Amino acid sequence: MSADDPILLALGSINLDLQVRADRWPGPGETLPVRDLLRTGGGKAANRAFLARRLGVKSCLLGHVGDDDFGEEVLRGPRDVGVDVSPVVKVAGQMTALSMIVLRADGDKTILLAANANDAWGEADIEAAVKVVEAAPAGSVLTVDLEVPVAVVRAAVQAAQARGFKVLLDPSPAERMQDDLYAMIDVITPNPEETRGLLGFAVESEADAVRAGEELVARGVGVACVKLPDGGAALVSADRREFVAPLDVEVVDKTGAGDAFAGALGVALLERQELLQAVKFAAAASSLACTVYGSQQSYPDRGQLERARGGRERVR
Repeated sequence: MSADDPILLALGSINLDLQVRADRWPGPGETLPVRDLLRTGGGKAANRAFLARRLGVKSCLLGHVGDDDFGEEVLRGPRDVGVDVSPVVKVAGQMTALSMIVLRADGDKTILLAANANDAWGEADIEAAVKVVEAAPAGSVLTVDLEVPVAVVRAAVQAAQARGFKVLLDPSPAERMQDDLYAMIDVITPNPEETRGLLGFAVESEADAVRAGEELVARGVGVACVKLPDGGAALVSADRREFVAPLDVEVVDKTGAGDAFAGALGVALLERQELLQAVKFAAAASSLACTVYGSQQSYPDRGQLERARGGRERVR
């Protein structure tokens, strides 16, 4: 790889994940015994950047951590795989974001998130992030989520548009989405719950996913990849309606699977993969991310992904 190669820019959340397994959700006032405590780096942007490097693409992480001990800990994984973490700001007087995850036996999870440093952005921080986007090599791709202030996202997206970069948005949390952002986004990747937050109805079927995609495209998005409950996705654009199935895998842990989808799709856009093949690539990465406990620990490299796709793709 050379200095002129395009990169995947990942702007958004950087968290410390504390994850446990439980047999069920606790009831009100209940103390429920849990097991298998996992302490690891996470966050949507950090996960996308990490996966991009696992897939052999240069990536750069833009976000905030606190000046506590967690700040260095959460950057260790991305740094070790070669992510450029130099734009990450250590915010004085702030704690690093903390994500508390409870995983059930069926692989589903619930998450409590303390945003902390993720939300601590000033004007100078926004300007610095914009400069990173403006200086990125031609052909780069910007991936963003909404676990940082919308003002940060908007400024970075506008800078990416000015450079002609593709922009991918993971609209989480959906309540932060603002109407003017839709027309700035090339690809949006909501899961069923995020679709409910954006559009007011849940995705429970392929018909629901197509309807959601059509509404998102009508709001100005170029391509909507609306994720289905089974891990597949509907690909909807002005002239396409396609369905992509997940890989046939044993689901262990869905934590970080959505970030894997967004990160792999960003890689595919950077590599100019044909759109349907790009979504298949993303769905496969997301499926494999469900097979191992934890997020970054579960992310495949390019060889693992291609081998799995060769033997486990379902046909709709």
